[in-house]
Amino acid sequence: MPRSLSLTRQCLGLVTRIECSIRPLAGDNGMWTLLFAAGMAGEQPSAIKAQGPFHGPFVAESVLDAIVDSLTLHGYQLADDPQIWCVHLQAQLRRINGERVHHVGDFQFHPET
Repeated sequence: MPRSLSLTRQCLGLVTRIECSIRPLAGDNGMWTLLFAAGMAGEQPSAIKAQGPFHGPFVAESVLDAIVDSLTLHGYQLADDPQIWCVHLQAQLRRINGERVHHVGDFQFHPET
């Protein structure tokens, strides 16, 4: 399965879109995440989510496979068109990486408490 894909579903004349991407987390520690953007096609995404971290890309791919299987049961189809929300997904990855770096070693010693 590719590490980036798009799914669409048409209902009542509206097209709902979900874009998925598997990306490595910062730090070269073998951790990966799944990123999702969802919304109406032709508009900005209304939801951006992440799942993980996962130990390695193959674990993330197997989780993505299960998610895609579930979405196809609910009427979504794989789309061949290019991703339109990749900038939004990249911004989410930067937020995740920023939070991880901020919290690594973010310990304070407070003996008075």
